Amino acid sequence: MSNTLAPVPGDRPVAHLGRLDAVGYLICLGGIVRRELLRFFNQKERFFSALVRPLVWLFIFAAGFRNTLGVSIEPPYQTYVLYEVYVVPGLAVMIQLFNGMQSSLSMVYDREVGSMKVLLTSPYPRWLLLLAKLIAGVTVSVVQAYAFLAIAWFWELDIPAIGYVAALPAFIAAGLMLGSIGLLLSSMVKQLENFASVMNFVIFPMFFASSALYPLWRIRESSETLYLICMANPFTHAVQLVRFALYGQFAPLACAVVVGTTLAFFTLAVVAYDPGRGIMARRGGPAGDSA
Repeated sequence: MSNTLAPVPGDRPVAHLGRLDAVGYLICLGGIVRRELLRFFNQKERFFSALVRPLVWLFIFAAGFRNTLGVSIEPPYQTYVLYEVYVVPGLAVMIQLFNGMQSSLSMVYDREVGSMKVLLTSPYPRWLLLLAKLIAGVTVSVVQAYAFLAIAWFWELDIPAIGYVAALPAFIAAGLMLGSIGLLLSSMVKQLENFASVMNFVIFPMFFASSALYPLWRIRESSETLYLICMANPFTHAVQLVRFALYGQFAPLACAVVVGTTLAFFTLAVVAYDPGRGIMARRGGPAGDSA
């Protein structure tokens, strides 16, 4: 006798939701990305606040430093450029840096009392949930970066039209790297109020000790030690990757550093969020349950 139960007439087929296969993974991924985008578009002040910092630097500081910090001929530039032309790629990636940290801040909140508290206890693998959160944050950061570039276009940057298209993979790679760093940081912070201080210790050293605001050869002229710190800073390579891409060029060293840093930090974040062996294990899981 067969143990297979015959279908009952009138029964509806079971929905695909909850299936732990490729389609189920895509449904989970799409749901998390959609939720993050809806949150972003419903918080219009978040969009405008992300543009304030780079526009203030471009409109005020760059104008004041124009005659002091002109940039000589160096790749990817073919001629002397004004200071405001040089800083635009760095300011665009700065938006992604702040967005990556802000996305991680929301991760701390969601992990404790929000939707991620439930999702992290679901059967879906942690790497998928973290990857979905990462992709959602990168999507938002790329939209913000291109909005800034659209405004900065009025400064006569002389960026070729193809550069805006070629820079998209660079922005995605930079966003993934910065988001992965933020994910790892979020796993180390238990309380939401402690994350702001951690952000300050990460954002400002990464931003100022880089090639975002001044070329590396100027830094090397003043301090060899600071130059080595800037070269070891992954944010420097993210800026260089975007800067070269905007002018239709490829920076292989910067690409290698960005990709390698992304893989390293995302792997560490997955391990840290593993309730069996990571940082979450020492806390009893994301929901505070005993292991």
